[in-house]
Amino acid sequence: MRWDPPDPSIVLHRGCGHHTRPGGRPWTHAARARGVRLDVTHQPQHPVVVLDLDGTLVDSVHAHVVAWQAAFHAVGLHVSGTRIHEAIGMGGDRLVAHVAGEPAEGAVGDDVRALHDKHFRAGLRSLSALDGASDLIEALARHGHRVVVASSSDADLADELLDLVDARTSLTAVVTGSDADASKPAPDLVQIAVERAGGGRAVAVGDAVWDALAAEAAGVPCIGLRSGGVGSERLLSAGASWVYDGPRDLLTRLDESPPRVR
Repeated sequence: MRWDPPDPSIVLHRGCGHHTRPGGRPWTHAARARGVRLDVTHQPQHPVVVLDLDGTLVDSVHAHVVAWQAAFHAVGLHVSGTRIHEAIGMGGDRLVAHVAGEPAEGAVGDDVRALHDKHFRAGLRSLSALDGASDLIEALARHGHRVVVASSSDADLADELLDLVDARTSLTAVVTGSDADASKPAPDLVQIAVERAGGGRAVAVGDAVWDALAAEAAGVPCIGLRSGGVGSERLLSAGASWVYDGPRDLLTRLDESPPRVR
């Protein structure tokens, strides 16, 4: 298996639900921009695949929006659902200030986070894995990829969400917000995920602009998924090089996707 990025001239693969970033940015772009020399010849043949969790493997983005909105309401703040949705995917330590301002973070940030967790956990039974999520993980592992889940959620919550996916035995590692000093869009989670998988080439898969930004900061190309409710244009603008509808779409097109699983 070789890492062969799609033809740079292809911007939209019509009829397959797959968008490619204009310019066909190769996987070495971000690292080269930082002056990092990469030895492609001697790197492992199968790239590490770093998967986000919420909105990428589990259909939980709407539940997060509702939980955050209820938490803000409980402390006397109104934040629109649209504003919150745009922030889903970044770490909870950043979200309050991002959507409500630094004064709100200083006054009620910890309270809002605690209330969000309470509301979100109360609805866990209503959540499910996204179509194709477990099959995608198993297919990647079966073809020799080291698969790591990297989520901004704390370890306990990530563990509960992974139970919904039911593909834990195919994972090389799980990295959560409890493992990193800085949450997405910082590169820490992606970098730690690649390190725990043994290093080498990697590709990240996520549904939020924060996933794409974190991947680019880590020097890793990103596949965007629309399953979290973010459109192709925003994902591509944030740094994703390819966009698919969701895990099932990516699974059915693995032969033509960046990992090139055959």
